[in-house]
Amino acid sequence: MSENTGGADEARTDDVVNAEATAGDSPAPPGPAGGRHTGTSGPPPGPWAGAAQAGTAPATPWQVQRSTAPSWATLVRPAEAAPIRTATLVAVLASGLATALLLGDGMGPGLLLAVVPAVIAAYVAARAARRSARPWTVAWVIGCLALLAVPALRDSAWPATLAILSAVLLGALALHGSRTWPGVLLSPLGFFDAAVSGIGWLVTGLRSRGGVSKDRWLPVAKATVVAVALLLLFGALFASADAAFADLLGDLLPDVSVEDGPIRFMLFLLGAVLALAAARTAAAPLRWDQIKVAPGKPRSRVEWALPLILLNLLFAGFIAVQLAVLFGGYDKVLRSTGLTYAEYARQGFWQLLWATLLTLAVIALALRWAPRSGAGDRRFVRIVLGVLCALTLVVVAAALRRMDLYVEAYGLTRLRVSVAAMELWLGLVIVLIMAAGLFGGRWLARAFAGSAAAAVLAFGLLSPDGMVAERNVARFEADAKIDLSYFQSLSADAVPALDRLPEPQRSCALRGINDEMAKAGDVPWYAMSLGEYQARQILRERPVTVSYEVCSRLGAFGSRVEY
Repeated sequence: MSENTGGADEARTDDVVNAEATAGDSPAPPGPAGGRHTGTSGPPPGPWAGAAQAGTAPATPWQVQRSTAPSWATLVRPAEAAPIRTATLVAVLASGLATALLLGDGMGPGLLLAVVPAVIAAYVAARAARRSARPWTVAWVIGCLALLAVPALRDSAWPATLAILSAVLLGALALHGSRTWPGVLLSPLGFFDAAVSGIGWLVTGLRSRGGVSKDRWLPVAKATVVAVALLLLFGALFASADAAFADLLGDLLPDVSVEDGPIRFMLFLLGAVLALAAARTAAAPLRWDQIKVAPGKPRSRVEWALPLILLNLLFAGFIAVQLAVLFGGYDKVLRSTGLTYAEYARQGFWQLLWATLLTLAVIALALRWAPRSGAGDRRFVRIVLGVLCALTLVVVAAALRRMDLYVEAYGLTRLRVSVAAMELWLGLVIVLIMAAGLFGGRWLARAFAGSAAAAVLAFGLLSPDGMVAERNVARFEADAKIDLSYFQSLSADAVPALDRLPEPQRSCALRGINDEMAKAGDVPWYAMSLGEYQARQILRERPVTVSYEVCSRLGAFGSRVEY
């Protein structure tokens, strides 16, 4: 979100500087009789005599001079938040109640429903602070809500966890309006400060409403009590009159018991505090963009470029070998190296992944110490780093080819699809760096965060467990090779693909997933993902029928090591 507090922040920084300068202008020390030194009773005139006569204490050579530059804590300090509005209080309460009622049984659509009131609370607080939404803010909010929909669609925990963490990052960017690298990296830390200051903000708002007359809140309280009583009365009557309506109410309403009281209360506090932190941040965010990172000392062209040019030559040599292997065939390479097909592929991928990560670190350091005395230096830096980025993209392609070879030999797994997705994202980051070198990099920090969130969102929506099952089923249909033991640890997202296997492989592949869902029992709608719902439907129509003994002979319960 953008805000109208930029001038206030600059004025506050100037006030800090002026206050420190004024604090240094203390009166001259008193004389022996308690008065000021004069020309006859004071010390002889010296280099500070004029300052002493002007009423300013002379500075001494051994006195430590205070810096007038404000600290980073002063720079990022938020402005005073506008008073909390009643609509914000109601939204915070609704978020706490939704968290307590909908998240006690697990993640699912309930997570998105619990976050919506927090978004409303933040919006109301931002409007009260006269902050308006900019296009980047709208994009962050939409991306945040889309990421929170992943747990509602996919049963697998690992893409859902990545999606939730990425949603926190986008939410922080939307609330703080950060656009620099310090802002993008440090914005999520603002929630910790807002969680503490938000409680004080809430207490102040409640105290200010202590004197509100009963004529304002009593009618609302009466209407709420009457509405709840009517709903309970007629709901109970209709439920007792019709079994189908009673089942519908039972499925829609959360099942809350006395034993769950402490857990529900803790969830209520958690949801309310997080919603309050979001609203407090929207009202007065920390100004992380005020932190300025000074560039490193520029180096000469030779000192800066020689290591990078040698690195480019090394990359070019490696790529030449890869092209020779590609056109010469892998059989010759395997005979000369003594490696197996899978060993060659696995050995190369991990090294190439680390090479990509280290190249990004080299580029960041090179930009910090790059020569920048004129247009010629800037053009020279673009050429050297542009060549390095282009060669790195070829290395990324080689790494992905190595992974494809390994998958052809041994099948797709969670780990392999994860690291391949990460390598693809690193390639996208390199493309963004190349674009920043051509068109300027003011947008690079936000593009980096947006690309990471988009990659996580695509990863979750594509259903990695479903991809793993789909690829292995296709491999079984091609060469009758399958590892049934690996499927026991997959989530319900894999059930539609595994359902295509013939018996007894189908039942053995679904045995572990079926047992996990049977152990979980009935799951309410707000805690059940779409993937789990579809899996339950499939297993209800075509249940697992093969015995444990048959599956054990097929290797469904054997141990497996994943590389």
